[in-house]
Amino acid sequence: MSVRPVALVTGASRGIGRGIALELARTHTVVATYRGRLDAAESLQAECGADIVRCDISSAPDRSALIEYVRRVHGRLDLLVNNAGIAPRERRDILEATEESFDELIGTNVKGPHFLTQLAARWMAEEGAGRIVFVTSISAYTVSVNRAEYCISKAALSMSAALFAQRLAPQGVLVFEIRPGIIRTDMIAKVEDVYEEKVRSGLLPQGRLGEPTDIARVVRAVADGLLDYSAGTVIDCDGGFHLRSL
Repeated sequence: MSVRPVALVTGASRGIGRGIALELARTHTVVATYRGRLDAAESLQAECGADIVRCDISSAPDRSALIEYVRRVHGRLDLLVNNAGIAPRERRDILEATEESFDELIGTNVKGPHFLTQLAARWMAEEGAGRIVFVTSISAYTVSVNRAEYCISKAALSMSAALFAQRLAPQGVLVFEIRPGIIRTDMIAKVEDVYEEKVRSGLLPQGRLGEPTDIARVVRAVADGLLDYSAGTVIDCDGGFHLRSL
């Protein structure tokens, strides 16, 4: 059983999730999930001592097994970070996009974290304490017609966060949404040059792409209790993208 607080970070082997796991490992026992890249997960484990667990977040049996594993092995869950998510396998115009792609993204990006949170929230509510973070995206409100299913999934996940925040706050379980902007990860590798050019043209007031460590620092603030009177808060971590100016 863990003496340190326990943080469960989904999709932690690469990108934003890895950055979050590395940051939290300084103070927490980190349970880090991965789906396909065992090598990346093992690298994370070697770097920070995370307990790595394979989990397809879209699978109900996998979600149940994950929470039972954390309960059995670590005996507590102080922080859940819903980070796992996927982009479309192929960017297609909304008039050409397939139902298969839609179903895949909804399953992983919405259904998975929604029902994993349900399981975690029941446990946290029993304890009368806990913190939950949903990592969504600026795509929750920003239109990209060549990846509509991704935008729809992130908009739905944003509502899931708000619903759980409302339901759980009276029981001492605090829910937050972090909306990353354009973060330098594998997910944008194929179009990174395009985004860099847009940044040079003034897309982001702060003038640079984000890094996983930028998101990790926001999670740190949540984990340390610095936002404990801000249940349901949406935190934009996007270099000022959300600002509107004339």
